[in-house]
Amino acid sequence: MNKIPFLEKYYNQRSIGGVRVPAIVSVGLASLPYRFTQKEIMNLTRQLFENDYDDIDRLLRIFSNGQIESRCFVQPLEWYIQKHSFSEKNDLYIECAVRYGAEAIEQCLKQQNIDYKDIEAIFYISSTGIATPSIEARIMNQLPFSAHAKRIPIWGLGCAGGAAGLARAFEYCRAYPKAKVIVLAVEFCSLTFQLDDHSKSNFIGTSLFADGAGCVCVAGDNVLLSDSPPSIMDVQSTLMPHSEDVMGWDIKDQGFYVVFSKDIPSIIRKSFKEMVASFLQKHRLTVEDIHHFIVHPGGKKVLDAYRDSLQLSHDQIKHSVEVLKHYGNMSSVTVYVVLQKFMKQRIKKGEIGLMVALGPGFSCELLLLEWR
Repeated sequence: MNKIPFLEKYYNQRSIGGVRVPAIVSVGLASLPYRFTQKEIMNLTRQLFENDYDDIDRLLRIFSNGQIESRCFVQPLEWYIQKHSFSEKNDLYIECAVRYGAEAIEQCLKQQNIDYKDIEAIFYISSTGIATPSIEARIMNQLPFSAHAKRIPIWGLGCAGGAAGLARAFEYCRAYPKAKVIVLAVEFCSLTFQLDDHSKSNFIGTSLFADGAGCVCVAGDNVLLSDSPPSIMDVQSTLMPHSEDVMGWDIKDQGFYVVFSKDIPSIIRKSFKEMVASFLQKHRLTVEDIHHFIVHPGGKKVLDAYRDSLQLSHDQIKHSVEVLKHYGNMSSVTVYVVLQKFMKQRIKKGEIGLMVALGPGFSCELLLLEWR
C-alpha cells in the first residue's frame, strides 16, 4: 500500500484501543577488556582460600556445577589477589562505568542512527558502585547529548534492575509518546570481591557474578520506526514482604559484602507461578500463550526453578542458558544480553514475550512484550 505522506505517522503508531504502546528499538553492549574461563577463576579462588577451609575441594564444586564456562571482568586476575580499599574500588567503578557505559550507548544508538540530542531521558541502573554526580551526568560530558536530557539514576535493584529500568522507560514513553529514551545498566560485580569474606555467599558470588555494560533504547508510539521491534504492552513490579535478607549487600568499611540466600530457588518455586499467572490473566493470557521467555539467568539453580515453576522446556530458555554459559551473572545487565539475542531473531508478528528478573527486596519484575 502506498502511504499518504501526511498520514504516514498513523501507519506507524502502536497504540491499541487508545492505549499507548512504546517499543524497544535497539540494544547495545560494551566489550570488556578481560575474559577468563571458569577454571581460571576457580584456580585463583583455590589459591586465595585454600588455607581457610578444610573442605575447599567440596566448596569449589560450585564452579563446575554452575554451567558457566567464561566471564568478563574489568581488571586482570592478578588485581584480585591484593586487598583494595573501598575508595580505590569505587574510583575504578566510576572510571570504568563512564568508559564502558559510553561504549554501550554508542553501540545502541548507532544501530538505528539515533542522534544523541534526540534522547529525551537517560535512566541509569546500577548496584555495584556509587557516584555523585551520577554516572550518566559524567557520560553526558563526553557524548553530545542535549543539556536538557532528563537524568534518572536508579540504584539498588540488583539483578532486577535491568527489567525495572525498562519498565520505568515504558511508563515515561506512555506519558510522552514522541520521546526516545535510553536505559543504561552498568555493573562491575568483580570490583566488590572481598578477600576477607569467608562466607558461603562470597563463594557463590565468586563462582557466579561478572561485569558488564548494556544500553537499551525505548521509543514512544508516535516515533517513526524503520522496522518492527517488540512493543512493551504492560509491566508489573512485585515486592515480597519481609524478605530483605534474601539478596543484597552488607555495606562495611571495606565496601560491599554479598548477601545471597540458599532459599532463592525454593522461593521461586513457591511464589513465581502465581505472580506470573495473575499478571497474564489481566490480558486474558496464560503461560501457554507466551512464545518467548526473556529470563534473567541468575544462576543454574534459578533457571531450573523458573523451568519447574512454569513447566518450561529447555528450548524455551535456551538464550538465558547460553548467556549464563558465556557471561555469568552480570546483575542488572544480564537480561539485556538475553534481550539482544531475541532482537537479532526473526520473530513473527503477533508473537508474545515475557521478560523476567528477580532482585533484592525480594522483588520480581515482569514485562509483557508483543512483536507488532
